[in-house]
Amino acid sequence: MTSLAVANPGSLIQSVDWVAIAPPLIAAVAALAVLITDLFLPERHKKWLGRLTVAGLALALIALLPLAGRSPRATFCVQNVAGGTDNGGCSYVADHFALVFQLLALGGALIAALLSAHTVEDEKLPRGEYWFLLLSSATGAALLPASRDLATLVIALEVASLPAFALVALRRDGRGAEAALKFFVSSVTATAVMLLGIGFVYAASGSLHLAAVAQGLEHAPGQLKPLAEAGAVLTLVGFAFKVAAVPFHFWVPDTYTGAPLPVAGYLSVVGKAAGLSGLALATTIAFRPYAHTWGLALAVLAAVTMTVGNVGALRQRFDTRYSAVRLLAWSSVGQAGYLLVPLAAAGYAPTGADPLGATAAYALIYGVVNLGAFGVVAAVGRRAGTSVDDFRGLFARRRWTALALAFFLLCLAGLPPGVIGLFGKVVVFRAAVDAGLGWLAVVMAANVVVALYYYLLWTARLFAPAADGAATGEPVGTGAGAERRLPASLTATLGLTACVAVVLSVAPQLVLQVAGGSLF
Repeated sequence: MTSLAVANPGSLIQSVDWVAIAPPLIAAVAALAVLITDLFLPERHKKWLGRLTVAGLALALIALLPLAGRSPRATFCVQNVAGGTDNGGCSYVADHFALVFQLLALGGALIAALLSAHTVEDEKLPRGEYWFLLLSSATGAALLPASRDLATLVIALEVASLPAFALVALRRDGRGAEAALKFFVSSVTATAVMLLGIGFVYAASGSLHLAAVAQGLEHAPGQLKPLAEAGAVLTLVGFAFKVAAVPFHFWVPDTYTGAPLPVAGYLSVVGKAAGLSGLALATTIAFRPYAHTWGLALAVLAAVTMTVGNVGALRQRFDTRYSAVRLLAWSSVGQAGYLLVPLAAAGYAPTGADPLGATAAYALIYGVVNLGAFGVVAAVGRRAGTSVDDFRGLFARRRWTALALAFFLLCLAGLPPGVIGLFGKVVVFRAAVDAGLGWLAVVMAANVVVALYYYLLWTARLFAPAADGAATGEPVGTGAGAERRLPASLTATLGLTACVAVVLSVAPQLVLQVAGGSLF
């Protein structure tokens, strides 16, 4: 008779560090609270669900404070041979890398929630479902950067992705269903390819924990190395899709156009942050033995992505319907290329260097200003439309809204007074040069110059005279009076993002210090 006893039963007992897992846990509990409350709350009081969502995300952000400035905390760990534990055998690690990307994911979700309040009311979206799905997706996005095994990475990525499909489809005008279908089919295909790759990696390394995978791949038998290399490539496909890297970008313009505007902004920042953090973990930890291989692949991917994104934005006509959203979509593809540059540099960086800080710093900057730009588009779209030409003469009608959008666009372009955008691009550029990727730095510089054209052209529209006979439905005159008629949540979104962007431009060290230290 076979004995089912284990030599060390204590090794099967897990002690959970509740402080370490608090940020994604609070978001998950808030999602369940919204779902249950929606069942019993009368229709006239369901606006409180949005406030509960904002409160839950704010508490999740506050839960990051006890983890900041301290040594990494790990939980869900397996015991090593000596009977102790180390972070290499843990499935959840709250280190500096995880905290930065959790700040981006939960902060981006909070801004998206503020931006969503008026959209849910104006477009008659199902409130309980909307807020539950937003919180569920934010939970996955917050869990992913702290995941340290391939299984948890995949689960977190799907928890972040599956609710996003439904969020896109909540718009009932036909475009939402089509956008969600494109998003779903392409994402499921990328996930299937990634799961096949993880199977190959597990077969070659014998483990799912990222640190153990690196050791297994380094000492893998020669006959398994082709399998391991193929698995590494396939595994990166799923994360490249979430980042919207070329050639996995084709879903972006149609999905952003068909989704509710806050959802498009959420996908452009939080969805990208989730994919970027997963890509960084898989490459720099699990696939470190193949650093020069994936470093070159990511460098080429970054160059092609930023070029295709900027060319797509240049080709966008300003007079077409939804052109403002499509322009931001193509811009986000181009920005994804910049975000990939430090990741590529990590494959060539000498021991001790950590270019990932440049990616984290630039992602934080991009998240604030891009969500702010989507907020302005949502504000203008309530009365006029979402083509770029609808923004002509905005300064005469909505002075502060126009100034906010001009500042956001200049930050994205990297021009003063958007100083924080300029510093962010310099940090990314320096990461490429320090890693010896001079050709990639040249490609990036050329793309930055190309992007100036459409950012400045849109900015010029804001201050140009309005076209004769333009029907905007907004009063012409002082912008201050028009601004007061914006919903409170939308005003709060624009004010919050603009203030953060201005503060960071005045004191860029608040975010750029992330680029100077090690995240792991």
